[in-house]
Amino acid sequence: MGETDTRIVDLPAVVDLDALDGVRDRLLDAIDAGPVTVSASKVERVSTNALFLLLSAAETARRSNTTFTLGGVSASLAAAIERLGLSPHFAALTKGER
Repeated sequence: MGETDTRIVDLPAVVDLDALDGVRDRLLDAIDAGPVTVSASKVERVSTNALFLLLSAAETARRSNTTFTLGGVSASLAAAIERLGLSPHFAALTKGER
């Protein structure tokens, strides 16, 4: 892969406390390599901590001057973001979604 290739990180169907370490590690590795798109189309259940992990990863990417987008947002993930009042924080990450 070239330096400008976007890395795709697929989120699992259940992004709970048990999944966070693996997701965090995949996100950090991808951010270190360049632009990242997180595929969230399979998410059926997500913890609040997982949402904050995604926001933290986006900030890490911003500070590393690389792009970080959230694509294919499932209805479950969108509902969790909305329910917790985090829509304004995710708006820039989900360009054109919902």
